[in-house]
Amino acid sequence: MLYANNNGPAGSEDQVVVEIPKGTSVQGIGKILGEAGVIRDDMRFMLLARLRGVATKLRAGEFQLPIGKNPSEILELLVTAKPYHYSITIPEGLRGEDIGAIFSAEGWCDQYVFLELIEDPELIAELGFAGVSSLEGYLYPDTYFLTREKRGAKSIIVMLVNRFKEVWGEVVSDMKDSIPDQRETVILASIVEKETGDATERPLIASVFLNRLEKGMKLQSDPTVVYGSGNFNGPITKSDLKSSNPYNTYVIPALPAGPIASPGRAAIEAVLHPAEVEYLYFVSKNDGTHYFSKNLREHINAVNKYQRKNREKDSK
Repeated sequence: MLYANNNGPAGSEDQVVVEIPKGTSVQGIGKILGEAGVIRDDMRFMLLARLRGVATKLRAGEFQLPIGKNPSEILELLVTAKPYHYSITIPEGLRGEDIGAIFSAEGWCDQYVFLELIEDPELIAELGFAGVSSLEGYLYPDTYFLTREKRGAKSIIVMLVNRFKEVWGEVVSDMKDSIPDQRETVILASIVEKETGDATERPLIASVFLNRLEKGMKLQSDPTVVYGSGNFNGPITKSDLKSSNPYNTYVIPALPAGPIASPGRAAIEAVLHPAEVEYLYFVSKNDGTHYFSKNLREHINAVNKYQRKNREKDSK
């Protein structure tokens, strides 16, 4: 059949993404492909599909198809093609509301439904986290490849949490004799994630916080204050540091009530394998790194040094 081997119409693009809804007839598929410029839309496509015995084997979904191929080649692709995948990257250290906003902006879910579901007790229990009030911290940051069937807040949340479970299983696989407390590890890892501008410092910062907890000292982490303040805007004030809420680690001598963001693998591993140091303090050097101190006197000197530098820089 001459039609079967004639290339489709030429186009300005090499490939095009087409969506074939479930239940679409062969004639309907031909029309969709014709409108997309993949083939010339006429009855011969339907006849060719029936002649080749593939009329009932053409897949529904969203596919990336080449332009300029002949109808026979397109039929083969529609029998074997895998759905088109969209790439979505979730950076480390985001809150649940920020993660929901990313997926919402790309049309994958409703942001408000997403926020409701991450605090839904039934879904939390269904995912195996009974006893926590939110899935904050367990929405794993990674690059995801989604097909359009993945639409919907619940589907997205399940995907993120399942990825967390996979990573958690990997990082504790060699710790069978002493499995760490997952909740406490994720809480501290979320703080480490928010405190670090330099990835190499994560084990050091994890060690500082673990050392402080061991000595019964307050963590005094600014990111926990910001999280506990809700809609935070502007620099941290003395009033913020004194505010009474379960996330203010300037007030409570323990971990905050829950994670303050979603930590990545490196932050989780830093908590599980911290640096072997005796540091109890750190202060920003204003270049993305920190100065670490073992005692309060050294820390005060470092604060004075780097805060003075920062003030002098701002005054220029």
